[in-house]
This record gives sequence, C-alpha cells and structure tokens, in this order.
Amino acid sequence: MYTSKHITRGPFQADQAAFVAALDQAHARSFHSYFTQYVLTDGEAGYIAVDEGDYGALPKAMQDRVIDAVAGKLSDEF
Repeated sequence: MYTSKHITRGPFQADQAAFVAALDQAHARSFHSYFTQYVLTDGEAGYIAVDEGDYGALPKAMQDRVIDAVAGKLSDEF
C-alpha cells in the first residue's frame, strides 16, 4: 500500500492504529463468545469493540456506527 510521508505523520496513522487495535480485540473476544463482535466508531477512542451479547440487539444509534463485524466462534451444535 502506498501512503505519503505526510499522511503517516498525521491523524491517519493514529486512526489506523486505533482501528487495528479494536479489530484485534474483536477477533480475540470472538474465540470466547457466542455473539458477534462489532467494531464501532467512537468520538473519544476512535474505534471500540463491543459484544452483541452485552446489548442484546444493538440499538439503532450503535448500528449506525458499525464499521466491521467478527462472528462469535463458540457453538453449542456439535
């Protein structure tokens, strides 16, 4: 991927690091959950990972902020 040296010094790098951290957290949590893990935009942290099981069905305000989703890996069917 090509990025200019001006972009990598700016807020883009911080946003990308926050997104990758939230996505990593969502993947790590998915191995121990039956529920989908969502990465959402957040005004303070940039991005956060939330578990659908914490909220039941995500409220509309949270659904509008979803960037990515990771399916839960646990299953009762085997």
